[in-house]
Amino acid sequence: MILDFRFAILENVMKIFVNGEIRELNQEMNLQEFLKHLSMPSERIAVELNKEVVRKKDWETIKINDADKIEIIHFVGGG
Repeated sequence: MILDFRFAILENVMKIFVNGEIRELNQEMNLQEFLKHLSMPSERIAVELNKEVVRKKDWETIKINDADKIEIIHFVGGG
């Protein structure tokens, strides 16, 4: 009996939207881990998940799910 594992692998891939662009994740992670994966500084950014602002203190507890829409906003100072 030959088992085809291609479908099992595909099922574990999540597609999410980050600032309007599709990204694929092949592992479960929380918002804080995802931002670190993107090399985003935790200072001077705001994060919106599915049209709701997420407080920085909650980033560690919020898991990213398939089809989530994440908006990351950078604050830039200047004069």
